[in-house]
Amino acid sequence: VRLSHPSLPVLLVTAYADIREAVTAMKDGAVNYLSKPIDLDEFLACVSRAIGATPPTSTPMAREIPSSVVASSPLMQAVLRDAALIACSDTRVLITGESGVGKEVLADLLHLWSARSARPLVKVNCAAIPENLLESELFGHERGAFTGASTQRIGRFEAANGGTLFLDEVAEMTPQLQAKLLRVTQDGRIQRVGSNQDRLTDVRILAATNRSLEEEVREGRFREDLYYRLNVVELNLPPLRERPEDIIPLATHFLEQLTRGKARLSPPTLAALEHYGWPGNVRELRNAMERAALMCGGELVLPEHLPSKIRETAVSSSLADKSRASRLEAIELQAIYDALKHNGFNRTETAKALGISRRGLLYKLHVLRQQGFPVDGEPS
Repeated sequence: VRLSHPSLPVLLVTAYADIREAVTAMKDGAVNYLSKPIDLDEFLACVSRAIGATPPTSTPMAREIPSSVVASSPLMQAVLRDAALIACSDTRVLITGESGVGKEVLADLLHLWSARSARPLVKVNCAAIPENLLESELFGHERGAFTGASTQRIGRFEAANGGTLFLDEVAEMTPQLQAKLLRVTQDGRIQRVGSNQDRLTDVRILAATNRSLEEEVREGRFREDLYYRLNVVELNLPPLRERPEDIIPLATHFLEQLTRGKARLSPPTLAALEHYGWPGNVRELRNAMERAALMCGGELVLPEHLPSKIRETAVSSSLADKSRASRLEAIELQAIYDALKHNGFNRTETAKALGISRRGLLYKLHVLRQQGFPVDGEPS
């Protein structure tokens, strides 16, 4: 179709929401990606936007990664490539991953690389707002809608009109709020609290969670229909322990920010950072660097400037490494002694058999002698 009609917008409709399929579709020139069952209002809105859309002036892969985003590992590079391809559409995206992996940063990129980048990016942390206030925060309220509502107020959906709304920790929503959000994903209409008037909004929704929404659906805590509405395309951010190539670049980046490039990481500190498992992910790493920046006085960061649990892990790892090294050395020395006996304690022949120099063998024999081995021949 694209070969015959290069300027014709293509909209992909599929029964299977899969990131690889979505990426392939975007590479092949699709302007949007919808998964079945299709809502007619949503379909018509997508067609309308596709017809009125301005053709992109550059390919998605030409998107520049801001200097504030550090992604050295192959895993993160793959996520960013997928994000660049998906960003140019209005497809809803579900960003998943453990707490602290950088889901909000990825949402920033999806908005920055989209056609909506000149419009607002509004963020809502559903876990940080009290349950009884979240509905008003999202949808707004009319004057007198509830006790304390002395003035009319627009919600985050209206504030984000024409742009992007990022719903972080979406699994924290109550069933009532999930029902209202479902309607927005179906027809783009909202109602302020205390009003029966429908208001049309044009908002791209990005949702994020550190839970398994599939599990939440199975347990009856999250609506299945809303799950499929939000999870048109899923981007999963791997934990920091699965992308160790990012640890030192991220730590260096944070330290440069916090000390204006004055401080640097010592070799023992680098080793300590690499040995730690980072259960709190990138957020924990940044907090550790903030502490180190304060403790080091803007100079060399030593292990003592790191949080105690990171230092303790480094010490344990060092002891384990030494223990492994000792075991390997014992195995090596025993093998040398066995070769020496096999060759009748002839040092020249033993060195040849082991493939080492005579000088190297003499050093090993010195170590064996110190440990009580009869390297000059079996005692009579």
